[in-house]
Amino acid sequence: MVSSSGEDRNFDDLTEKFSSKVYGGLKGDIRLAVIWRDLLAVMPSISGSKPIRVLDVGGGLGQMSVRLAELGHCVTYNDLSSNMTATAKRAATAAGVEHSIAWHQCAYQDLDAAELGLFDLVICHAVIEWLDKPEELLRQLIRHSSYGAIISLTFYNHNALVYRNLIRGNFKMLESDFKADPGSLTPHSPLHPELIKNWSEKLELKLVKSSGLRVFHDYVTTVRGGHTNPQAVIDAELVYSQIEPFKWLGRYIHFVFTTNDALQNIASDELF
Repeated sequence: MVSSSGEDRNFDDLTEKFSSKVYGGLKGDIRLAVIWRDLLAVMPSISGSKPIRVLDVGGGLGQMSVRLAELGHCVTYNDLSSNMTATAKRAATAAGVEHSIAWHQCAYQDLDAAELGLFDLVICHAVIEWLDKPEELLRQLIRHSSYGAIISLTFYNHNALVYRNLIRGNFKMLESDFKADPGSLTPHSPLHPELIKNWSEKLELKLVKSSGLRVFHDYVTTVRGGHTNPQAVIDAELVYSQIEPFKWLGRYIHFVFTTNDALQNIASDELF
């Protein structure tokens, strides 16, 4: 989401709402379960068998940073929001890993790759749809990646926005350009999966895994049967998050890339 001044969205005013609406319930549990499953599939070392260097860009409330630090990994956290960073630090303190995480409260563009060094895993979840220039994000993430690194990206899915409004009968909303409420957690700029694929292919990133996050949960209007059992919902989401066509209806999409070809083909800063 972009502010009226054309800047990247700062979540200082939405920290509490984000915490309660997303990670305070089943939505956040589903998101973390699918992301973690995907990362384990492509990078088994995150289970803690071998320490790796992790950069969490737009780390928000710090769930991923804290979890990875608890497993013994060397984690660098970044977020534009001072409120988000403070909340993440409190979570890290409660888990006993605050001093195991390097904290950087700034715009992601201000992270110095030369100073920080390169990372084995670069995480950037639910950030790109809030940026003034989303097409520049992947290029910057590559700057921080070591050869053979993994980039984990989630983004708000345009297909899901359309489908949800169709289900709810909000046909008029689909006849004009979408505009989210400024105080809402719904981004102004939902993204088509094909657009992200196009950007990544131009940068020679290799897509190794894709999943949908919340492929049915957010569409449920009547809670019944298995919907009353949170674990059953998570289990079903984990299954259908990987199956076409259902995964492309996920409220968010998770793309996992490898950087081998991207780094091999970027011999200078020409692309940046």
